[in-house]
Amino acid sequence: MRRAAPGDVPRLVELLTLGASRPGKEDRTDEAGYRRALAEIDAAARNEVLVAVDGGEVVGVCQVFAVRHLQERGGLCAEVESVHVHPDARGRGAGSVLLRAAVEQARAWGCYRVQLTSDKSRRAAHRFYARHGFTATHEGFKLRL
Repeated sequence: MRRAAPGDVPRLVELLTLGASRPGKEDRTDEAGYRRALAEIDAAARNEVLVAVDGGEVVGVCQVFAVRHLQERGGLCAEVESVHVHPDARGRGAGSVLLRAAVEQARAWGCYRVQLTSDKSRRAAHRFYARHGFTATHEGFKLRL
């Protein structure tokens, strides 16, 4: 496990595309946009893209970032996003390594909570998160802009 590097972008886009909840969500032709995003994430405080590596190949990705909340006495809350493991690498621990690393990073930042969302249809992912101590507590809503 390590932080993502600019050279990882093509593989990250592939993983995001394979894990997309709806067709066309990711645009593999706009690699420059993903590179800009990774550079901005790298420059930001409390924001990291982590990758799982197996045999020299990136097999998984997740992003963890923290925001200051007004609640919890102005505490930091971490959010885990874009957890994707290549289908050929699933069941070999890459997702667990990524999730544990994200939680540890949140702890290091002093966060009081780690939260994530998962598409309602991804039952296997829900079981995976539950095995790692996450509890389904809220119903999420999104507004596409």
